[in-house]
Amino acid sequence: MEDDRRILQLLEEASNASALGYAQEADRFLRQAQAEAPRHPLVLNEIARRMLEAGNPAGARLLLEQAVKDAPDHAPLWINLAAALRGLNLGEKEMAAVEKALALEPRNMRALLQKASLQESLGQERAAAATYRTALQLIPPGLDVPPGLRQALEHGQRCVDANNRAVEDFVEARLKNLRRQYAGTPVRRVDRCLGVLLQKERIYRQQPSFLNFPELPSIEFYDRKDFPWLDAIEAAADDIRAELVNVLSDGQTSLEPYIDIPEGLPLDQWKDLNRSRRWGIYYLWREGMPHAEHLARCPKTAKALEAWPRWDVPGFGPSAVFSILDAKTRIPPHCGVYNTRLLVHLPLIVPPACLFRVGGERREWVPGKAWVFDDTIEHEASNDSDVPRAVMILDIWSPFLSEVERQFVREVIAAMGDYYGTSSHARGAQQVL
Repeated sequence: MEDDRRILQLLEEASNASALGYAQEADRFLRQAQAEAPRHPLVLNEIARRMLEAGNPAGARLLLEQAVKDAPDHAPLWINLAAALRGLNLGEKEMAAVEKALALEPRNMRALLQKASLQESLGQERAAAATYRTALQLIPPGLDVPPGLRQALEHGQRCVDANNRAVEDFVEARLKNLRRQYAGTPVRRVDRCLGVLLQKERIYRQQPSFLNFPELPSIEFYDRKDFPWLDAIEAAADDIRAELVNVLSDGQTSLEPYIDIPEGLPLDQWKDLNRSRRWGIYYLWREGMPHAEHLARCPKTAKALEAWPRWDVPGFGPSAVFSILDAKTRIPPHCGVYNTRLLVHLPLIVPPACLFRVGGERREWVPGKAWVFDDTIEHEASNDSDVPRAVMILDIWSPFLSEVERQFVREVIAAMGDYYGTSSHARGAQQVL
């Protein structure tokens, strides 16, 4: 054991010296390790690795075959042996060595990439794509990939993409008759399923920033027909728009910033919009309380809101607002606070070049046509036009909660607010209701 520690220390010193560009110093540490333990598997591995770099796979193979006999549970030895066998065009033996490495370390990136590359060279394109996909899925989002792996991973992504296109053509050929048979039937969910299967779309799930109620479905946009009360709201859209235009005649001073994160809290994606009226808001209801002065100024809107089934959590909801997004302004991707509620958008002023995305689905607003969506699924909005965009936003209960569950949710949220001694606005400012 003491000898092992000594050899490992010498090899580490050699590696560090090499990384710093001190080649002679690295050679000295390796020679010392070789003199003290000439048959040590890791000494043999380091000498073999240098042989591979020098273009001597045959010599490396002899050393590595001896090393794996003495240390069969050390995956890097098998990977280097596979590399030596690659240099000798011994594909079957190379695959056996790679499989040994993966049996020891199933998530070893080098072994996966070598296996995929070998499968490609053997004409096994579909198997190679599957192996590349496994390797790519192991990379955490945002990871800065080392330069030595970047080229292989980029190649792997191209192989996966090409395979996905081939799969899509193959599957669509099989679906041709069904699509013809049901040409008049909407199959949007089928198309979304295929999009995820073929890696053309991501999977989006609820990610509420505060309260997550289990076993509620992740539905991006709800079916309009499930909310018949929207008819009354939509019927008043022209009157609501006219009252909004009257409010906006006062200029931006009538609006509050939608994002108002207190000092000392992280801004993250809200840095550009914090305390800015580029995304302004005019409250009609705020955290469960009607805004009497604003409702008095918008009487027809107040009348239309009588049809609104509210997410009634005293001190926290409902809220009803006019939301004004300035020209050339984008709301970054974010998730809402509670998955027990849904949001309603009633578009009022919608210039061209305004888009809205929830999860993997993008929609364009149509003035006077409302939709219901789950804001705890990542969503974003943009206004690329030269004039402001305006919608009315309401919150409602998820239809998948019973009345008993709603009572519990009200009490839990109220208890949390009382415990921390803060209002929902102060505590959730950075969460964007």
